[in-house]
Amino acid sequence: MTSHLAAEFLTVPLDTVDRCVAEVCACAEHLGIEPTAEVVERVAREHLLALVNSAPPPRGPR
Repeated sequence: MTSHLAAEFLTVPLDTVDRCVAEVCACAEHLGIEPTAEVVERVAREHLLALVNSAPPPRGPR
Protein backbone atom coordinates (compact mmCIF):
# COMPACT_ATOMS: atom_id res chain seq x y z
CA MET A 1 0.00 0.00 0.00
CA THR A 2 2.82 2.40 0.85
CA SER A 3 4.48 1.81 -2.51
CA HIS A 4 1.18 2.38 -4.32
CA LEU A 5 0.63 5.70 -2.54
CA ALA A 6 4.29 6.68 -2.97
CA ALA A 7 3.92 6.17 -6.73
CA GLU A 8 0.87 8.43 -6.67
CA PHE A 9 2.55 11.14 -4.56
CA LEU A 10 6.00 11.42 -6.10
CA THR A 11 6.79 14.75 -4.40
CA VAL A 12 6.25 13.28 -0.92
CA PRO A 13 9.23 11.42 0.59
CA LEU A 14 8.72 7.67 1.01
CA ASP A 15 9.27 7.82 4.78
CA THR A 16 6.48 10.43 5.04
CA VAL A 17 4.09 8.20 3.09
CA ASP A 18 5.06 5.22 5.25
CA ARG A 19 4.54 7.22 8.45
CA CYS A 20 1.16 8.45 7.18
CA VAL A 21 -0.03 4.88 6.52
CA ALA A 22 1.17 3.76 9.96
CA GLU A 23 -0.55 6.69 11.67
CA VAL A 24 -3.83 6.02 9.86
CA CYS A 25 -3.69 2.37 10.97
CA ALA A 26 -3.03 3.41 14.57
CA CYS A 27 -5.81 6.02 14.53
CA ALA A 28 -8.33 3.58 13.07
CA GLU A 29 -7.50 0.99 15.73
CA HIS A 30 -7.72 3.63 18.46
CA LEU A 31 -11.19 4.62 17.24
CA GLY A 32 -12.31 1.00 17.12
CA ILE A 33 -12.43 0.89 13.32
CA GLU A 34 -10.99 -2.15 11.58
CA PRO A 35 -7.98 -0.84 9.61
CA THR A 36 -8.77 -2.59 6.33
CA ALA A 37 -6.57 -1.86 3.34
CA GLU A 38 -9.40 0.08 1.70
CA VAL A 39 -10.01 2.31 4.72
CA VAL A 40 -6.33 2.94 5.40
CA GLU A 41 -5.54 3.74 1.76
CA ARG A 42 -8.51 6.09 1.42
CA VAL A 43 -7.74 8.05 4.60
CA ALA A 44 -3.98 8.12 3.94
CA ARG A 45 -4.63 9.41 0.42
CA GLU A 46 -6.74 12.26 1.83
CA HIS A 47 -4.01 13.13 4.34
CA LEU A 48 -1.35 13.11 1.62
CA LEU A 49 -3.51 15.24 -0.68
CA ALA A 50 -3.90 17.77 2.14
CA LEU A 51 -0.14 17.72 2.69
CA VAL A 52 0.61 18.32 -1.00
CA ASN A 53 -2.07 20.98 -1.41
CA SER A 54 -1.00 22.89 1.70
CA ALA A 55 2.60 23.31 0.55
CA PRO A 56 3.46 26.90 -0.33
CA PRO A 57 3.96 27.61 -4.02
CA PRO A 58 7.57 27.73 -5.19
CA ARG A 59 9.12 31.17 -5.10
CA GLY A 60 9.94 32.59 -8.46
CA PRO A 61 12.64 35.10 -9.33
CA ARG A 62 11.96 38.62 -8.12
